[in-house]
Amino acid sequence: MSVTDSLKSTLSQYATFTGRASQREWAVWFVANFAIGIVLGALTSLTMSETGSSPVSILSGIYGLAIFIPNLAVMVRRFHDQDRSGWFVLLGLIPFVGSLIVLVMLFMSGSPGPNKYGLAPADQA
Repeated sequence: MSVTDSLKSTLSQYATFTGRASQREWAVWFVANFAIGIVLGALTSLTMSETGSSPVSILSGIYGLAIFIPNLAVMVRRFHDQDRSGWFVLLGLIPFVGSLIVLVMLFMSGSPGPNKYGLAPADQA
């Protein structure tokens, strides 16, 4: 699966919390959004006024809201690929270490073959 196909797959399943997402699908989604976040953060810093406001910060907020649901959905599907409940996403709410725990778990390999959440993703089989 190419990078473009991976991003299309994630966006086409915008709010699908069932099924499985491969490591590649999630990693491409993560890296793309991380890069966009860095660019938006840099643009915000460059355009910040003396009062601390920036027109790009509004764009950053809108982007964050726009990707919230697909980001949550792909994480749940990634946990499903590992034969875990999607509720593991809530580990990210643990102060200080929760996000790191979730990040490490999301990079772990999925279970081979079918599991209770469905067939293995196409680029993993």
